Amino acid sequence: MLESKVAKRYAKSLLDLSRETGVLDAVGNDMKLLIAVCEQNREFTMLLDNPIINSDKKLSILKKVFEGKMNKLSLSFFNLLTTKRREPNIEAIAKEFITQYKEEKGIQTAVITSAIGLDDRLRKEVYDVIKKSANSEIELIEKVDKDLIGGFVLRMGDKRYDASISSELRRLAKEFASNPYVRKN
Repeated sequence: MLESKVAKRYAKSLLDLSRETGVLDAVGNDMKLLIAVCEQNREFTMLLDNPIINSDKKLSILKKVFEGKMNKLSLSFFNLLTTKRREPNIEAIAKEFITQYKEEKGIQTAVITSAIGLDDRLRKEVYDVIKKSANSEIELIEKVDKDLIGGFVLRMGDKRYDASISSELRRLAKEFASNPYVRKN
């Protein structure tokens, strides 16, 4: 609970400051990069969470990893977080920033899961259809789940459209299990 309050406050401050300085999109990309690094490198996240490692050392590592790849405001923000000893919250703050950034920009996230990946033509078609129906900007995230056998599952917000073969097979199995034409004794 405390971490989410901290993340919301710092993310809101970073969002306001980046909007005022005109680098909102650049900082948004920086936070996406930070999240990707944290998700792909568990040791990096563990380093930030480790209370034994000095904050100055953590800041030095953050600068070496991200200098030249991030906006100066993002790097200054890391400096502030390490000064306040909030390094363990950096990933949560970045995720909260992205949530607030998408809300401000009116971007909705759609997740499409299919048995095989989408080709470029199909990806563009799906994107165009979703964008038209949502009437807003869309961030399309693709996932592959071989258990679907075929078809797709589309999730956007609290809505879900399941057009997968596996769900159709489950529905048919349930329907055949309750056959009204078989006499029960």
